[in-house]
Amino acid sequence: MLVLDSRDAPAAERAELVTTLMAETSAATVTLAPHADLHARMELWQLGRLPLFRSESSGMAMSRDVRRARRDEAPIVALAVQERSSARHEQFGHQQTVAPGRLMLVDLTAPFAFSWATSGASRALQVPFDALGLPMEVVRAAAPHLEASPLAALVSRHVVDLFGAADRLEAGEQAAAIGAASIDLVRALLASTTRAPLARGVHHETLLARIHEYVRQRLRDPDLGADEIAAVHNISRRQLYALFARAGSSLEQTIITRRLEGAHDELGRPGARHKAIATVAHEWGFRDAAHFTRRFKDAFGMTPRERRAAGDEGGP
Repeated sequence: MLVLDSRDAPAAERAELVTTLMAETSAATVTLAPHADLHARMELWQLGRLPLFRSESSGMAMSRDVRRARRDEAPIVALAVQERSSARHEQFGHQQTVAPGRLMLVDLTAPFAFSWATSGASRALQVPFDALGLPMEVVRAAAPHLEASPLAALVSRHVVDLFGAADRLEAGEQAAAIGAASIDLVRALLASTTRAPLARGVHHETLLARIHEYVRQRLRDPDLGADEIAAVHNISRRQLYALFARAGSSLEQTIITRRLEGAHDELGRPGARHKAIATVAHEWGFRDAAHFTRRFKDAFGMTPRERRAAGDEGGP
C-alpha cells in the first residue's frame, strides 16, 4: 500500500503534506531539511502479523518524546536496515551512526531521535512485542549490539530480500507463514546478543527457521549440503536430518524444491530470455541440465522450455 508519494502534491504544498503525513504515520515530531527537490515516499506491506514499512525522503529528522511514545496501544519494535545514506539514531542514551546495509533497532514505545542529512531510505520490519516473546529488557539491551551478533549479516540480507519480493509475497498464500518466520529470525537475532538462559531456549526454538533462511540465501551454490549447514549451525548431520524429519520434510527435498522454484520464476521473467536453459539450471545449483529438466517437469508438469514459452505469452 502506498502511504505517501510527495509527487502527488503541488510543489508549493509539498512540505506541509510530507511533514503532516510523516508525523501522523510515525506518531513523531518531523522536521524537513531544506532541499531543492523536497521529496518523500512511504510504502506499507502486510505479511500476516508483520508489517513491512519502507521510507525514503530528502533530509529529515523525527523524534518521539515521552508523551507521544505512550500513545501506542500495541507495542512495536522496528528492526530496520538502512538502504541509502547514513542515518543517526539515539535511544536510551545510546547514539549510533547507521551506514547503508546496517541494522538498527527502535523501540517505538519509548522516546527516540532519528535523522538523515541527505536523501536517504530505510526498510523496517515492525514486529509486535507480544509476537517476539522476549522480555522488554532483553530487547532494549540488544539494540546497541546487533552488529556483533553472528546472525546480523543473515538477518540483514533477509530483510533486504523480503522487501525486494514484498509485492509478490503479500499477494501469496504463504504471506502469514513468511511473516512468522521473519519474526522468528528477529527473535533469534535479539536473543543472540545475550548469554542468558533465555537465549539458549530461543536459539533452539528458532534453529529450523535460521537453517531455512541460510539455505535460501545459498541456494545457488551447487556445493551447499548437509556438512556445511550442520557445521555453520554447530549441530551434527544426524541432528540436522532429525530436525527436518520432525517438521515432516527432508533437507535434500527442501533444497531441490527451492532451487526449482527459483529457476521456475527466473524462466518466466522477460529479462532472463537471453539465458540458455542450461545456464539457468547451473545458476540455481544444478550441475546436470538433463537432471534439472527431469526434476523440473516432475515438479511443474512442463519442461523448462515450455515454462519459458508460457512466460513469454504472459502465462503463470
